[in-house]
Amino acid sequence: MRVRALLPLVVVAAGCAAPEPAPEPAPVDVAGFTLEARAGSTLRGGGVFSRLADGRIRLVLEVESVEPGLHAAHIHEHGDCSDPKAASAGGHWNPTGKPHGKWGQADGAFHLGDIGNIEVGPDGTGRLEIVTDLWTVGDGGPVDVVGRSIIVHAKPDDFTTQPTGDAGDRIGCGAIVAK
Repeated sequence: MRVRALLPLVVVAAGCAAPEPAPEPAPVDVAGFTLEARAGSTLRGGGVFSRLADGRIRLVLEVESVEPGLHAAHIHEHGDCSDPKAASAGGHWNPTGKPHGKWGQADGAFHLGDIGNIEVGPDGTGRLEIVTDLWTVGDGGPVDVVGRSIIVHAKPDDFTTQPTGDAGDRIGCGAIVAK
């Protein structure tokens, strides 16, 4: 009798379509920062470092109330934005000892903190996004971004001048903290 009761369930289940694959998990925000204006600017903004399903890290950086045009953005050595000109953040974060350059150069000649230029539109807003396997978040290792800072500069990075890219004043600073 028990066998008969189970048979219809097995037949029904066998006739069903294959289940849909599970959706890819949403990115997990693992660190973030809030940008504070420095050097007399009115900049506001912030961002997050998220871990994607494949293990890579995605940085999203957004700014507002900034002069239109290109502005360099870098990860700096220290998560200290206490100085009015953000000098307390130190220099560009460069754990691999490479020369300053453009993010993603084929020869790998760039600091891990050389994240590029943000295009700020006429409305004073801009956004930069990077996805990479070159950083870690929260593991305390040599390429961990936690404890560093994000700096936005007054001018664009020329990707050549050593070691700063001739990017000008530090107009925004935000310490990167684990969530």
